[in-house]
Amino acid sequence: MKKAYFNWSSGKDSSLALYKILQGNEYQVEKLITNINKDYQRVSMHGLHESLLEAQAESIGIPLEKIEFPANVTMDLYNQRMKEKTAELKSAGLNYGVFGDIFLEDLKNYRDSKLGEVGIEGVYPLWKQDTKKLLYEFLELGFKTITVCVNAKLLGKEFVGRVIDEDFIKDLPETIDVCGENGEFHTFCYDGPIFSKPVEFTIGEKVLRSYTLHDNDDDNCYQKSEKKEPKKYDSSFWYCDLIKKK
Repeated sequence: MKKAYFNWSSGKDSSLALYKILQGNEYQVEKLITNINKDYQRVSMHGLHESLLEAQAESIGIPLEKIEFPANVTMDLYNQRMKEKTAELKSAGLNYGVFGDIFLEDLKNYRDSKLGEVGIEGVYPLWKQDTKKLLYEFLELGFKTITVCVNAKLLGKEFVGRVIDEDFIKDLPETIDVCGENGEFHTFCYDGPIFSKPVEFTIGEKVLRSYTLHDNDDDNCYQKSEKKEPKKYDSSFWYCDLIKKK
């Protein structure tokens, strides 16, 4: 089997993509790789505390490795650390990187370009599939997931800290992708066929946080263009804190 690592976000798309890879006999996933905001000990963008990430990986049974970044990370630092880590993974014989992306062409092109620099090939089990069908497949398989972050410009506070089910899907505005593929929301997957046991947690406070992203910030690095003036992306997000049960 081809040895691979998995770019693990802790959310539903990663979970479904990992499930599909594990069901096949082409790739052997050796590691889960997750980007962490080291200043807050949380998963980048998702805001999930790393204690829950660790519990998740333990239940899945695949070793977890974290790539730590400061809260204010530049594109240069992001690219440097990612290249160092992927080169390390390549040296360990992991020639494939698996991602849960569905249809963002710019992001996929960015990933493939950077992976190609060290000789790794990207693998995308969910690529170009219908997001509504994917979400229903996810639920029918018995996965369970909760929203931990929503874009406040697109969704209200009532959508964060909510388990995704049929009612959630019905309540989403028509303009919102049901998988949140455009960044409308992010999730934490806590149970399903890839887990040996559910990850238990309690729901904490919900907070609104606002900050400004630039073209050269890590979450928008694939949008950067040498020919254009840097843009600012003023963003506000509702976060729901999840607390691991002891």
